[in-house]
Amino acid sequence: MSSAQYDGGASLFSGGGFMPSQATQTPESGFSKARAAQGILPLTVKQISEAYDSNDDKSNFVVDGVDATNVKLLGIMMNKIERVTDVSFVLDDGTGRINVNRWVNETSDTNEMAIVQNGMYVTIRGSLKGFQGKRQVVAYSVRPVIDFNEVTLHYLECIHVHLDNTRPKVNTVIGTVTPNQNDFKGFQTPLTNPIPGMKFSDNDIQKRVLDVFMEPASLVREQGLHIDEVIRRLDLPRNKIMEAISYHNDLGHIYSTIDDFHFKSAMNG
Repeated sequence: MSSAQYDGGASLFSGGGFMPSQATQTPESGFSKARAAQGILPLTVKQISEAYDSNDDKSNFVVDGVDATNVKLLGIMMNKIERVTDVSFVLDDGTGRINVNRWVNETSDTNEMAIVQNGMYVTIRGSLKGFQGKRQVVAYSVRPVIDFNEVTLHYLECIHVHLDNTRPKVNTVIGTVTPNQNDFKGFQTPLTNPIPGMKFSDNDIQKRVLDVFMEPASLVREQGLHIDEVIRRLDLPRNKIMEAISYHNDLGHIYSTIDDFHFKSAMNG
């Protein structure tokens, strides 16, 4: 991912939508809270627009090889529309725009949405969904940004998590590549981008393929992983990965699920 995905952060520092009253309280977010909020992925709208469709019932989208079920976004609220049962608006974070919907079921929900208005910076947490070919967020939390440092921190979180999820770690044993342990618990680091020029034996490829299926994020998928996703994440020759999948399938390490293209580990991990 190029730094262009985060260029929108610079435009947000113009301060055009930051209300003076939003700068008088203590910041809500922080790296410590990001670690505590397991499974919530800090993202930009551009990252969501480029997310990979996993065709999985539990998680529709994958970003940097990680299930993007619950996401955190920060931007300017626009086009707020209030209805009896819900509030919808557009979030602009400088990298793009996305539709957001917040269901209003209780008085606390109503009070929460009454605080935020068009032109204010807000932090949202919610579920990423696909509807009629478009991506949107069904929010379960919409909070006003109360310190402008939150804007900076959000983009730092996005960059940190992206780098952590895409940077491979090379062991001291030449020829083996293992994922980093992510500081943000709940984010699974993908096995991607082998070092240019590095050669892998058939045994190495077989191990790397099985490692993908054995990742915690892969084990919880009822329908398993699509072959194309394994190929995309390992960035190795398709025929070699297909041979490795066939090898593990024959040995009973993995099995096909909903069709001939989805496979799941037969082991507990």
